Formats: sequence, C-alpha cells, structure tokens
Amino acid sequence: MRDFGRIVPVAIAVLQMGLGLPAAAEDGRIKCKLTYNLKGWSAFYRSGIGDGRITCSNDQAVDVRIRTQGGGVTFGKFEVIGGKGTFSAVRDIRDLYGGYVEAGVHAGAGGSADARAMFKGNVNLSLAGTGEGVNLGFAFGSFRIEPK
Repeated sequence: MRDFGRIVPVAIAVLQMGLGLPAAAEDGRIKCKLTYNLKGWSAFYRSGIGDGRITCSNDQAVDVRIRTQGGGVTFGKFEVIGGKGTFSAVRDIRDLYGGYVEAGVHAGAGGSADARAMFKGNVNLSLAGTGEGVNLGFAFGSFRIEPK
C-alpha cells in the first residue's frame, strides 16, 4: 500500500497528457493552490463532499466547499485529508469557482491515494491526496468549488 504515494504523481501526469490540459500562463496572472479534505463513496457512481482553502500569490484567500460526482469503474469508500491542488494561472480567485470536468484514479486498502486532473474552460486543476479507505478504480465526472 505504501507504493500508492508514488503512483499519484505519475497518474496526474498521465491524466493531464491524456486530457490535453493547457500549461499555466505567465502574463501577470496569479498562481493559486488548494488544500482540501474530501470524503465519499463509489459503486460505479462516485460521490464526495468536502471543504478546503484556496490561497493565491496575490494574498487572496477563501474557504471553499467541494462536491464531486461521476461514474466509472470505481468501488469503495474514501477519505482524503490534507490533499493538495494546483491551479493554472488566473486573473482573479473568482475565476476558480464553479464546475470542472474531472478524471481521476484512486486506490487503497487502509491507506489510500487519490489523483485527479480537471478543467473548466481555460482553468485546469491537478489534485493529489492521501488518506484512508478501501477503494479502487477510475472515474470521470464533475468537481464543483464554491466559496463558503
């Protein structure tokens, strides 16, 4: 199970290449990061809820609610604690709110790893987290971020 932590970065890179996610622009835009907790379940259908905090290079910060839904070849229960995400560069923190299209992989039995790549227009987000759960699979769906 310890190898799941090594699989996550590789899975994110593969997902980004497969989805053709754009690289971050450097034309005066801000860089933002997300720290999050997420809890959910899956049995072909995947659902999760959580919370997090977005912090940006221009000192903007906001607490957010997260909701994810989707489906695929996925089974189990998961909880990610202290997950981390990186957004592509944006002009304002408000550009990060809303619904994203996501693809993700997850695996675990006791310890669990979760990796997701997603996009919303020109904004992309890569997530990686570890936690606990008994789960395995890959799923596609939606990932929604809203301010609290």
